[in-house]
Amino acid sequence: MGKVTEVAMVPDSVNILRRVLTLAMLIALVAVPCVIFYIDEYPLQFLRLSSPHDPSDSAPLNIEQLKLDRVLKGASTKDKTVILTTVNEAWAAPNSILDLFLESFKIGEDTKHLLNHLVISCLGQKAYERCLEIHPYCYALKADGVDFSKEAYFGSPDYVKVVWSKIDYQKSVLELGYNFVFTDADIMWFRDPFIRFYEDTDFQVSSDRYGLNNSYDLKNNPNSGFEYVKSNNRTIQFYNLWYNSRLRYTNSNDQSVLSVIKNDPFIREIRLTIRFLDTLYFGGFCEPSKDFNKVCTMHANCCFGAESKLHDLGLLLDDWRNYTTSSPSDKRAWNGKWRGAQECR
Repeated sequence: MGKVTEVAMVPDSVNILRRVLTLAMLIALVAVPCVIFYIDEYPLQFLRLSSPHDPSDSAPLNIEQLKLDRVLKGASTKDKTVILTTVNEAWAAPNSILDLFLESFKIGEDTKHLLNHLVISCLGQKAYERCLEIHPYCYALKADGVDFSKEAYFGSPDYVKVVWSKIDYQKSVLELGYNFVFTDADIMWFRDPFIRFYEDTDFQVSSDRYGLNNSYDLKNNPNSGFEYVKSNNRTIQFYNLWYNSRLRYTNSNDQSVLSVIKNDPFIREIRLTIRFLDTLYFGGFCEPSKDFNKVCTMHANCCFGAESKLHDLGLLLDDWRNYTTSSPSDKRAWNGKWRGAQECR
């Protein structure tokens, strides 16, 4: 009797298996087109989902991460904050933009000590060798397929490769647990900017023009040449989104892509706070700071070519020296204007 029952149960098992397989095929037929539609309609969300970050991941660091961490650890403040800049061989050569950049720290108000926390990321062996001659904290940054012996002009293929290697590098710094201020080397530091940064903000970025007079307004146009970023899970996810978005917006630079993704719904999902820095404190050739008594930095933005930048940044330093050598009463009443943006016009 037991054998008959066992034999009779076999067809039922086969039928059940067939029904399960049929149902699975129907689900696949519906799900796959939906996934394809989602990727096509919401590419940014798909990109960030494809690169999750687990902050609790305790996997050992690779050789490059160990090298970077060693340099960052030497330069960091007690709260694990560093200042980062990037130069290629053209910008790091003697009597170049890098020299003016370092000089600004030395003649600025309460800025010289900040050099102790500056990491210079170098694109190319010659840039790295020059850095080691003049500064204690240097890191050899890699960008495949780029000729570092010449200037990478704005918008060129080499420029696009370099700026995306910069974003990948910044992401690595965040993943190692360091907050950072990133500054282009064509930004002169005249005062300590930390007293002007906003509190409780994940991502702060400069703007070429601050006409909206609202640091929260996402209609401001970001300039990724100057940023203050805190290391946390929100900023790491944001940088994953930013870096991976280069695959969607091919041939676009990091700043152009940032202007798009700042409005992505994912930013609200992760509750990332973004604020824009006022040009009164963080000015540039696009919109100079109007007050020498408040300015922290001046950027050679809205300017193309190393020679033009070198000339006009030299004028900025001269203007600053004229201001700082004046009497206290003259400083308070100072109404001078920057002479920059001459060659840059």
